[in-house]
Amino acid sequence: MMKAVVLTKPTKGEDVVLSEFDIPEVRPGWVLVKVKAFGMNHSEAILREFEIENDYIQKPIIPGIECVGEIDDPSDSGLVKGQKVVALMGGMGRSFNGSYAEYALLPSHHVFPVESKLSWTDMAAIPETYFTAWGSLFQCLRLTPQDVLLVRGSTCALGYVAIQLAKALGCKVIGTTHRESKINLLSGAGCDEWILDNGSLRGKVHGVTKALELIGIKTVQDTMMSVEQGAIVCNTGVLGKVYEWNHFDPIKDIPNGVCLTGFYSNYPSTRIIQDIFDFIDAHDLKPLVGAVYDFKDIRDACIALDGGKVNGKIIVRMD
Repeated sequence: MMKAVVLTKPTKGEDVVLSEFDIPEVRPGWVLVKVKAFGMNHSEAILREFEIENDYIQKPIIPGIECVGEIDDPSDSGLVKGQKVVALMGGMGRSFNGSYAEYALLPSHHVFPVESKLSWTDMAAIPETYFTAWGSLFQCLRLTPQDVLLVRGSTCALGYVAIQLAKALGCKVIGTTHRESKINLLSGAGCDEWILDNGSLRGKVHGVTKALELIGIKTVQDTMMSVEQGAIVCNTGVLGKVYEWNHFDPIKDIPNGVCLTGFYSNYPSTRIIQDIFDFIDAHDLKPLVGAVYDFKDIRDACIALDGGKVNGKIIVRMD
């Protein structure tokens, strides 16, 4: 038996408990990972809040879309017992049980061996958040050192990582927050400029060639109206809790000369994951950790995630 968070219905952070659960049995195409630590994500709060009611969510479900750990049973994967790995996405915590557990049975094609000297806690800050920032910046925005990057909704874990990567590349970065109390955090994160976001940035930013939209549909049109002609806007986040753009007319709603794209983080690869770790090493970056909880305190970690007051990634480490 192992300890795990097992959900069957909408569950607030204060109602999360650890349960006893059978350690999964390995089958072909899957590997058993002994979880050492995992990062927490906004999408897991969404799962607990309401998404779990959808039919496409397996129930009961162990949430968690990422983890770091060691191979306990490699099955037919070609990996080796004890090998250091990261795992993310591919249906974790939705289509099959995820990482809020001492062991996770995961499809081998979404488990990636890595070489890193980082601690388990620091490693756990990387998989989903850094992969999403990396894909948004380099695959979708095609970021270069000459760009002026706007990060809208930047005082979340993903925003901080995007700022860190962009500054390491050599970009000028403008960050926004709707909370006046977090303005100083943007300066500390490395932003060259920072703006208090009241819902409209038109006329408040200048020279923006690339924009990472983390609030989402709620503000993406305003973002597109605020950047330079020829700019690219990447819609990645849904912090605004608006999930569909009703009556969207791309001819009228996308300004002339502005490109709109989006990043969907369901397709990581071994090469990209190792590239991220190599970039972190090459630029001597410290993974951004906002708070660390022991697994026995997972309830407190979920409360912190729901509250949205942690500045950076929330990490849960195994006791």
